Order: sequence, then structure tokens, then C-alpha cells
Amino acid sequence: MGVTLLPDLGTEILIPVCAVVGIAFSLIQWLLVSKVKLTPSSEHASANNGAGKNGFADHLIEEEEGINDHSVVLKCADIQTAISEGATSFLFTEYQYVGVFMAAFAVLIFLFLGSVEGFSTKNQPCTYDETKSCKPALATALFSTISFVLGAVTSVVSGFLGMKIATYANARTTLEARKGVGKAFITAFRSGAVMGFLLAANGLLVLFIAINLFKLYYGDDWGGLFESITGYGLGGSSMALFGRVGGGIYTKAADVGADLVGKIERDIPEDDPRNPAVIADNVGDNVGDIAGMGSDLFGSYAESSCAALVVASISSFGINHEFTPMLYPLIISSVGIIVCLITTLFATDIFEIKAVKEIEPALKKQLIISTILMTVGVAVVSWVALPSSFTIFNFGTQKVVYNWQLFLCVAVGLWAGLIIGFVTEYYTSNAYSPVQDVADSCRTGAATNVIFGLALGYKSVIIPIFAIALSIFVSFSFAAMYGIAMSALGMLSTIATGLAIDAYGPISDNAGGIAEMAGMSHRIRERTDALDAAGNTTAAIGKGFAIGSAALVSLALFGAFVSRAGISAVDVLTPKVFIGLIVGAMLPYWFSAMTMKSVGSAALKMVEEVRRQFNTIPGLMEGTAKPDYATCVKISTDASIKEMIPPGALVMLTPLIAGIFFGVETLSGVLAGSLVSGVQVAISASNTGGAWDNAKKYIEAGASEHARTLGPKGSDPHKAAVIGDTIGDPLKDTSGPSLNILIKLMAVESLVFAPFFATHGGLLFKFL
Repeated sequence: MGVTLLPDLGTEILIPVCAVVGIAFSLIQWLLVSKVKLTPSSEHASANNGAGKNGFADHLIEEEEGINDHSVVLKCADIQTAISEGATSFLFTEYQYVGVFMAAFAVLIFLFLGSVEGFSTKNQPCTYDETKSCKPALATALFSTISFVLGAVTSVVSGFLGMKIATYANARTTLEARKGVGKAFITAFRSGAVMGFLLAANGLLVLFIAINLFKLYYGDDWGGLFESITGYGLGGSSMALFGRVGGGIYTKAADVGADLVGKIERDIPEDDPRNPAVIADNVGDNVGDIAGMGSDLFGSYAESSCAALVVASISSFGINHEFTPMLYPLIISSVGIIVCLITTLFATDIFEIKAVKEIEPALKKQLIISTILMTVGVAVVSWVALPSSFTIFNFGTQKVVYNWQLFLCVAVGLWAGLIIGFVTEYYTSNAYSPVQDVADSCRTGAATNVIFGLALGYKSVIIPIFAIALSIFVSFSFAAMYGIAMSALGMLSTIATGLAIDAYGPISDNAGGIAEMAGMSHRIRERTDALDAAGNTTAAIGKGFAIGSAALVSLALFGAFVSRAGISAVDVLTPKVFIGLIVGAMLPYWFSAMTMKSVGSAALKMVEEVRRQFNTIPGLMEGTAKPDYATCVKISTDASIKEMIPPGALVMLTPLIAGIFFGVETLSGVLAGSLVSGVQVAISASNTGGAWDNAKKYIEAGASEHARTLGPKGSDPHKAAVIGDTIGDPLKDTSGPSLNILIKLMAVESLVFAPFFATHGGLLFKFL
């Protein structure tokens, strides 16, 4: 169809170089964070603590804050060690269980896909072009299994590294807060950037290496090559599901238990060291929000890349073996890493934060700058890496597409992501009227707070859905299902910045907890609270991105599945499809019920344990005796490991049962139904929880005249706000974020098993 300006050799060099640059940048950020020392090494030990650009000014501020207090530094180090050990031991326990599942599922993939051609080792006619000969189904089975394991391992490593970095940085952020809010912000943000860049670069590098190694065997059979690569997305998302659900149950059981007894019954502050659940609560922030979120976004990235590659392999790129345009999705991600690197420097080196009110705008600027720069980057990539015109597979026909149309597909996803981010911020930040209205409703008690919060969540779905609908319409009109996959990748192209902003939240939250537990001054706690409040909003923005991209990814995978399974059209009026549709729409509710109940029953045990300790340990309320933190950590660990299995099984088994017993038409209905209802439930749950949390923080901060009339801490409106926040906890941190994995995972699993379902599926209808 046409030549590209970027030669194939250029692509072979560009992608790994960008990935290595991303890894190197994350290591540099980590070294900068590690300069903040957690050991008082000499008389003036604290003079070395994060020696900044101007050492003299730092030293003066230190004296003013009375920083040369070695006991505080040692206390912070002790608390950090306890949090880090708790998080590491939980993740190791979780990964042991998940490892067993991974091995079993890998065997299942091999057996199911191998049986498509009766485990034959002979070459077969190609699926989309019977005149050509392709590699046997057994090869696809083997390579799909290998890519599944690769995706799973990359996902687990991404989550684990993120957790390690977060627990390394939390106490350092607390210590930097003594020198001012700007220093603390930079430490927390840099730590988030370490995770963001490591994850984006690792995901890209492993995928690129896998494609090149698989190519050695597949040769010219690109259809088979990229079909087997889809296992990478399945591996990434299946680990993310267990990470999100397990971590979410862990963190919220501890959080709800700590809040209900500590704040409401005993009237002690959040993160008070007397509260037995306080360490478990801080551990939870790392295993749920950091490790879970990391695996989740990695899964989205892997799946959108796989969906785009599968469609491209049966379009002119794959048929004519055009290597550079074929890897267009990976080149977009490579440029994204460089764009995010430049964007990060704006937050850490170019603009310096001097006051609390500058924190949230600085984080918002990150999103805007990365989106603008990425739009330019995508335009350049579309110009140099694509021929001027080419054809894209569109349900049996080839559609002619121009390179500028593909640029618009990516750009529309990129900007839709920004819109979803800002709408989420409007509905969850306490700087705007929706959250202030929720806070105001606390005057008349918890019931009105709950009513207002639920209404806010439902209303916050409207604009994101229109944004997703518009990007689907534009991208499908231009480039069929490939356009939708690229639109999803556009939304995720700035994943490094998105993750840095997202990981910043839990790190700041932990820093505040450590400041409270180490007995630091009120001024320092105010600074960490300001960081945390901004982090809450950015976490909600991150969840908005994750849900929006999940909707697009799921649709792109759905399209690839329909093509691979040989379905000519999905007709809602046929009973086979409609029963699937209505059952699929029910699944997000069933899944949410399981996860909410799990948090509730785990929190029940936690509340009983915290009450027991307050009632039976003499001197605990007076602060003369230490609580038994370990028992609470154990309750959270045991509950989350046990409770993550049923929801995980529901998601993993549904496509298999639907495909094997009811066939591909019913399964296509299930996927469509779960996508449509899952997105709505996920957005409303995440935003409701986020709004309740920030309404409580709005009352606690007392920054405006209105907020002061509702406060102070301990007042009736504040107690009503705490109840709302506690109800919202499992919504925003367990059910909501896990739902986006449900819709993606079912779609990618159906795509991986599509050859098997198309050959052997629909057993029930065969007998009827």
C-alpha cells in the first residue's frame, strides 16, 4: 500500500531504547528519593536528610521546626519497617495462592487450544485465508500458554515493585514534610514516578521481546503469532483481578475496622498509634491501591496492545508483513514514555511548590501537559510509522483507512481520558460544589449524607459515558475495531504519568499516618493531610482512567473475539444472544455483592478484635501500653486470601461455561451485557466513595467558613461524614476498581479461547 518514513530497523531500535530510558529514569528518581536518610548518623544527621538545592535554607528551617530530634526519625523508621514487612508478607502469601491458579490455568489454556485440531502437529489452512498454510493449533496453544505466564509474571512483578517503592518512600515523605510541603510533595511524586515508569517500560519491553522471539518460530504466519500473543493480556489481567480484589478486601477491612471503633466509638484521631488496626490500615494502602492499581493498569495496557495487534495482523499490515506499521501500537507506547518523562520534570524540577493550595493544580497540570505533548507525539508517529493509506480488517471485509484517521482515533481516546479525569475530579474533589453539598447534608445525619452521596455517584456517570460513546463512534467510523483498540491505547499512552499521580496518593496517605504515629507536631500533620487530600482526588482520577480505558479495551477485544469466532453478526433479537446479554448485565452486580460482603464480614472481625483490645489491654487508651498490631494484620490477611477466590472464580469461569455449554453467540451476549452494565456500576461506585471520603476531609480541614460550621472533628456532622466515608470505602477501593478488570478479563479470556469455543462450543444446543 505504501512505504513508511521510519525503517524497520528504526522500529527495532526505537522501542527497546525508549523502554530502557524509562527504566533508567525510574532508577534515577529512586536514587533521588533514597537521599532522604532514615538513620540519624551524627550530631547533625538531619542536615543530610534530603539535602536539597539550597542546603543553608534547609538547615535554618530544620532548626525552626526542631528537627534534630533523633527519636522521631527512629520512630518513623520503625513504623515504615512494620508497614513494609506487613505488605511484603501479605503479597507473598497472595502470590502463593495465585501461583497455583496460574499453573492450573496455563495447563487449561494448553489443553483447550491444543485440542482444536486434535493435538495435530501438521500445518493447517489459515483461519482468514484458506489458500495459505499456517502453523498448527498446537503451536498456538503452546505459545499462548507461554505468553500467559509472561503476562502474569510481569503483572505480579509490576505490583510488587510498586509496593516496595511506596513502602520505601512513605516515611521519607513524612520526614521531608518537616522542611515544608514542597519537599514532601516532590518525594512522594518521585516515588510514584518510579512505579509508573518501571511498569510502563517493563510492560513494553517484555511484549516487544516476546513478539521478536515468537517470530523466530512463526516466520510469515503473523496471524498465528499475534493470536498467541493475546495470552500476554490474559495473564496480566488475571493477576490484576486477584491483586485488586485481595488487596481491596485487605485494605478496607482494616480501614473500616479502624474508623468505626477508633473515630466513632473512642473519639481518637485517624492513624492514632493506640488504634490496634492502624498498621493493617497503612499496609492495606500499599497492597490495594499500589500493587492492585499497578497490575490493573498493566493489564489494560497489555490487552489494548494485544487487541490492536490481533486486528492489525489480519489487515494489510499483517498480510503484507509491514513490520513498522504492525508495531504502531508499541511505537505509540514508546513515545508515551518519553512524553511522560518530560512531563514529570515539570512537577519535580521546573515548577516548585511552595504552598498547600498549589498541590492539586500541579497534579492537574501533569495530566494536561502530558495530553498536549502526547497529541503532538501521536501526530509525528502516525506520519512516520504508517503508510499514507492501508486497509483494516472489518468483520470479513477490508476497509481503506488513511494515516490521519488513525491519528484521530488515538487522539480522541487520549482527550476522552482527560475529560473523564476532570469530570471525576469535579465530582470527588472538595474544592467543588458536589462534594461540598454532600458535606453539608451531614448536618441532618448519616442518612441524608448517604442519599446525597449515592445521587452524586449516579450523576457522575453521565459525562464519562458520553465521552466513551463519542470516542467509540469516531474511532469505529474511521478504522473499525482497530480504531477502538488504538483509542484505548491513546487513553493509556500516558500511563507512566497516570500511575505516578495515582501512586502519589497512597504514599501521602501513609506519610500522614506515620506522622501521627510518630507523634509529630500539628503543623506537619496539616501538611501531610493536604498532600493526602490531593492524593484522594488524583486516585479517583486514576480510577476514572482505568474504567474508561477498560470500556474501550473490552470493546476492542470483543470485536477481535467476534472476528476470530467466525460470528458474522451479533443479533440481539435471537434468544441465544439475548439470554447472554441479560445474564452478562447481571454479573457486575453479583461480583459487587461478593466483594462488598467480603469487606463487610472481614471488617466485622476487625471491629470485634479492636474492641476486644481496647476493653482488655490495660493502659491502651492512656497510651502507656502498646496494642497488638500483628493480630489485626493477620485478620486482614486471612480474610482477603480466603475471600478473593469466589469473585475471582466467577469472572474466570463465566466465559468458559458460557462458551463451552452455550456457544459463541451466547458468550458474545454475555460480554456485551457485562461491558454495558459494568462501566456504569464501576464509575458510580468509585465516585460515590471518593466523594464521601473528601466530604469527611472537607469537614476535618475546616478551611472555609462553611466547613467550620460543620466541624470540628468529633461533632455530629463529622460523625455522619465518617459513616458515609466508611460505607464508601469498599465501593471506591474494592468493588468499583475491580469491576473494570471483570469486563476486560472476560473479553480477553473469550478471545484467547475463541478457537476452542468456535470448534467445540455450544454443547447444550447441539443436544437440543
